[in-house]
Amino acid sequence: MDPESSFELIQRAQAGDESAVDKLLARYRPRLRRWASGRLPRYARAMADTEDLVQDALIGTFKNFKSFEHRGEWALQAYLRQAVSNRIRDELRRHDARPPHDAIPEQMPADDTSPLEAAVGQQLFSRYEKALESLEAAEREAVIARLELGCSYQEIATLVDRPSADAARMFVARILAKLAARMTETSQNPG
Repeated sequence: MDPESSFELIQRAQAGDESAVDKLLARYRPRLRRWASGRLPRYARAMADTEDLVQDALIGTFKNFKSFEHRGEWALQAYLRQAVSNRIRDELRRHDARPPHDAIPEQMPADDTSPLEAAVGQQLFSRYEKALESLEAAEREAVIARLELGCSYQEIATLVDRPSADAARMFVARILAKLAARMTETSQNPG
């Protein structure tokens, strides 16, 4: 993504330009959908699915967009990811408040697991999430950008303030090694 074009789109959207909002939606919706995929457990779904939560977060954000303070290319993506995360938590709370209905067996697999979750399985995914939370913010953002959002190293360089795509690639490689070590620690010390 070109930082100047995003900045310009944000300014135009804040000024009320609907076409700029549409372009921002088109730019951020696919990555947010990919990031959110599989994060809402199947048992918590009633009328809402991941796509609904992403759409709700995007609409809510852009409805109140005039108050958004642009602090760099990835600020909006981080803000939107947090908005989706909040919608997921809200949906889980709503589920917990609902009266119970026919139970679904725990072993029943979800139809829409994330690509990462499908590849590594739920237990390993839980260890990944726990280890990810132990990283510093910039490290966490770089890992999420690469593994979950599929960002290029050039985009990651912009995100984590590295001088080049090659520097970002080396940074991500070091962080992935660190993440793997922490995941191993978590498996050996589950408590």
